Amino acid sequence: MEAQQPCPRCGKPGYLRKATGWCGPCSHPGSPKHPPRICRDCGHLRRHAGLGLCSACWQKHPGRPFIRGEHLRDRLTDPPPWLDDFVAHIAARYCVARACGFVTSLGQLLDDDHSNSPQALLERSRQPGRSMGSFARTLEDFFTLRGLALPTDQAERLAAGRRRRRLGAVPEPLRPAVVAFDASRMRAQDRARRAGTRPRTDHTLETALSILRDLAIFLVTHCGKNDWATADVHDIEAFLTTLPKARKRRLTVLRQFFRFARSHHIVLIDPARGLTSKESNGFRGRTLTLDQQRDLFRRWTTVEGVHPHEALMGILALLHGASSSEVRMLKADDVDHQVHKVRFGKRPHPLPLDPASWTVLQRCLEHRAAWRTDNPHVMVTKGTKAGRSPASTAYLSHVLDDCGFPPRLIRSTRLVDLVNTMDPKLVAAAFGMDPQATLIYLADHVDEGRLPTSEPDRK
Repeated sequence: MEAQQPCPRCGKPGYLRKATGWCGPCSHPGSPKHPPRICRDCGHLRRHAGLGLCSACWQKHPGRPFIRGEHLRDRLTDPPPWLDDFVAHIAARYCVARACGFVTSLGQLLDDDHSNSPQALLERSRQPGRSMGSFARTLEDFFTLRGLALPTDQAERLAAGRRRRRLGAVPEPLRPAVVAFDASRMRAQDRARRAGTRPRTDHTLETALSILRDLAIFLVTHCGKNDWATADVHDIEAFLTTLPKARKRRLTVLRQFFRFARSHHIVLIDPARGLTSKESNGFRGRTLTLDQQRDLFRRWTTVEGVHPHEALMGILALLHGASSSEVRMLKADDVDHQVHKVRFGKRPHPLPLDPASWTVLQRCLEHRAAWRTDNPHVMVTKGTKAGRSPASTAYLSHVLDDCGFPPRLIRSTRLVDLVNTMDPKLVAAAFGMDPQATLIYLADHVDEGRLPTSEPDRK
C-alpha cells in the first residue's frame, strides 16, 4: 500500500490520486455551500439550516422532534403504533434537544435485532448503575401510563444494592449470621406481600442491617470478639450506651436478631433478652414558642421571595399539623376549589383551609402551572416535572432550611397544642391516627386557667 504524501494543492498528507495528482478531498470537492440568507425567525443574515431558519433558531424549533419522528417512521419497515404518541409525549415535557435525543435513542433500539415489544424496549433502555437513565424513566412513564408495560424493578435493585453494601461492611467472622438474618427477613417480606398484609419496608430492613453492622464492628474493635456466641449482656449494654437516644430502636432490632440466632443455634443464650429500653413513651421533643410561631406565620404569608414549596409545607404543618409525607403525596385533584378543601393522606374527611392557607396553596399551584407539567402532585420539582413521581423525601426534608426549623418540630408543636387542649381521641379521629399515637403528646400539664384561684391573705 502506498504511503501518504503531501498534497500539492492543500499541502496536507494524504493518498494522491493518479488522475489528478491530488489527495481525495481535493480531487472530489464537495458541493459548494449555500450563500447566507435572512433567517425568518431572528432576522439575522446567517447560513440556512432548515425551514428558512439559521442554525441557532433551527436547534430550538419546536417542530424538530416531530420531524425526526417522521423520518424514523419512514425508515422503519414496521413502525410501532405508539410512535407518534411517544414523540408528542416527550415534545411536551422536554426541551427540543433532549426530545430529539430521545427519538434517536428509540430509533437505535428499534433498529436492532431484538424484540420491539414495549416491555423489551424498556428493559434494554436501562443503563447499568444506580440510575437507569432519563430515557428509560421516560419510556417507563409513557408505557405504564398507557398500560403497555409493567414498571421496572429499579427500586428493588437499588434497595438490594444498599443491603449488599451494609452486609459487606460487616466483619467477615460475623457476616454469615447477618446474611442469614437478612435472607429470612426478605422471605418474610415476600410472604407478607403475597398475603396482602403489611410487609416491612426497605427502609426498615436497611436500618436493621445498619444496626447489626455497627454492633459487629463494635464487638470486633472494642470487645475483641469474633463470634456471636461470645457476646454477652455487658457487650450489648456497652453498645447501646454509645447512642443513648437510639437505645429503643437499636434494642428492638437486637432482640429480633438474637431470637433468630438462638433459633438457628448460632448462640446458646440471648444476651438482649433481659435488657429494657429504660425510656417512657411520652413526647420529649422541642416545640416552638408563640413568638416563633407568629414570626413563621408572617414569613409564609407576607414576606415576598419565600419559595412557594417552603410556604406550603410550613403553613400546613403550623396550622393543620400536616406531615411531610402528606404534603409530598398531595395531588392537584385533591384540591376542591369550590369549597376550599383538600384531602390529606389517611384523614377521613376533607380539610377546610383558612384564607391564609388557601392563598399559600394557590401560590404553589401557580408555581406548578409555570412548569407546564403533567405531574399530578402539587409539589413539582425540576427532577419530577417530566414524570409522575412525587418529590423526593430528601427534598421535603430540606425545604424548610431557610426558616431554620425542621418540619417535624413545627408539626409536633401543633399536635402538642391540640392534644393538650382537646380530647386526644378527637384529634386522632381528625388526623386519621391511632388513638395511642396521640397519647404520647399528652404532656403532664394543667392549664392554669382551670385551676381555682387562691384568695388573698386577709390581715
